[in-house]
Amino acid sequence: MVQPSQSFMRGTFVLSVAAFINRILGFISGIFVARMLGAEGIGLLMMAHPLVPLVITITELGLPVAISKLVAEAYARDEREKVRRILHVSLAVTSILSVSLTTVSLLGSEWIASILLSDPRAYYAMLAITPIAPIVAVSAVLKGYFRGKQQMKTIAASDVLEHTVQIACVLAMVHLLMPYGIAYAAAGAMAASVASEAISLLFLLASYKLYGESKEPGETWVRHLKQGRRTLSELLQIGLPTTGHGVIQSLFGAFQPLLITTSLALAGIGTVLATKQFGMLAGYVYPLLFMPGFITHSLSTALIPAISEAATNKNSLLIHKQMDQALRLGLLIGAPATVILFEWAIPLTTLIYDAPEAGLLLKVMAPMFFLHYFDAPLHAILLGLGRANTSLWNYVVATAFKALAIFVFGSQFGIVGVAYGLGFGIVILTLLNFLSISSLIGFYWDIGPYIKSGICMVLMALCGRWIFGYLNDQGLPLLWSLLGSIALSLLFYFVALTFTDTMKRRRKRSNLSIPW
Repeated sequence: MVQPSQSFMRGTFVLSVAAFINRILGFISGIFVARMLGAEGIGLLMMAHPLVPLVITITELGLPVAISKLVAEAYARDEREKVRRILHVSLAVTSILSVSLTTVSLLGSEWIASILLSDPRAYYAMLAITPIAPIVAVSAVLKGYFRGKQQMKTIAASDVLEHTVQIACVLAMVHLLMPYGIAYAAAGAMAASVASEAISLLFLLASYKLYGESKEPGETWVRHLKQGRRTLSELLQIGLPTTGHGVIQSLFGAFQPLLITTSLALAGIGTVLATKQFGMLAGYVYPLLFMPGFITHSLSTALIPAISEAATNKNSLLIHKQMDQALRLGLLIGAPATVILFEWAIPLTTLIYDAPEAGLLLKVMAPMFFLHYFDAPLHAILLGLGRANTSLWNYVVATAFKALAIFVFGSQFGIVGVAYGLGFGIVILTLLNFLSISSLIGFYWDIGPYIKSGICMVLMALCGRWIFGYLNDQGLPLLWSLLGSIALSLLFYFVALTFTDTMKRRRKRSNLSIPW
């Protein structure tokens, strides 16, 4: 029998490998798009995109998470007909909602554009991306089904196929439409995303045909839907609490471009330049910041059921052990990533995007973004403890402060102020989640490894700066100077960790208990 800690780490490993492949492919796709469209074109893409996550969040109703849980339970009880009913009811609900909302979005596109889009050139891109909502919603249902069956390879294969097709389609569409103007090229890039999602959906449908459930005689969709009221109730009981967070996140994401461009306008920046600066922030800086976080997000996915199981068994020692593992992994990943993104900010944005001016924004956000590598596990711990409402309110408060900070700092200091405002929101959210967990179960925190890791970070930065300067003085190309200095500084960092025993686990038992 697999021990809970083994299952937790194995799940983290499998999800991390799949996420790493998809993140690399997505990053490559983003580089191609950024280089072909430039900062201004990326700004148009980012302005047009936020409406879609809102539509998808509403149509999914948190069902993918509920489906994976209920399907796994039904399989454990060998209730195959219930598995099919769960899938059919979920597909019916998401299909009806997504098609209806997509139709409304298309019919009211001009009115929506007049409210959300500060640059009218983003209108065509918004139209092109809108049809993706029903495709993504149905795909999410099928992925929830396969996740419940523990067929993670199917999900990983569909994601890899999607990103591969997207790279090819983006290159083709942007190349064909660029002569007609940047607005049409941005719309072509959005249309490429729709095409790649459609291919991924076809793959999932084919996989379901091959590996899905065979129907019993007399079993029909109509019969499942007629008998599906209880199943729908079970799905919504699990799905709806997780929807609130997504709705607020999507709503803020939809209005964030308008908030940013408005604050930049108050700072005296024109529409075209504001679009370009927003494109640098959202299209250049954010992908680099989020790139190393795939491991902590995969960890969080595996952490939720692990914490939930330990909480059900009232095993506070196991909860604290898993929290310690999660936060140490966040430290192990986040510390060197932060040094790299801060110390090599301008060379990275120059080499990847040919946009050295984006390096300043990356340098501003990297130190504050360090806390993001801890926030994902903290959020998962709250969910595993059954405190979804606490997590939601923490997010609401942090988002309100972030919006205020973006407006105040952006209107005073321009795009640099916006970057500080975004980082301020990350700091507030992480601290609120940390304090919530501390008040719930206490928090055993050995501060020693964090102090040692901080010292190792400083030494890594100094070492990397000297090596990068030395390699540049030798006349090496930027690529080799960058790769060589990062590789050697990382080696120095991990040697320093080993020498100081920073990651060695101190085996102390916690006397903290959970007030159930």
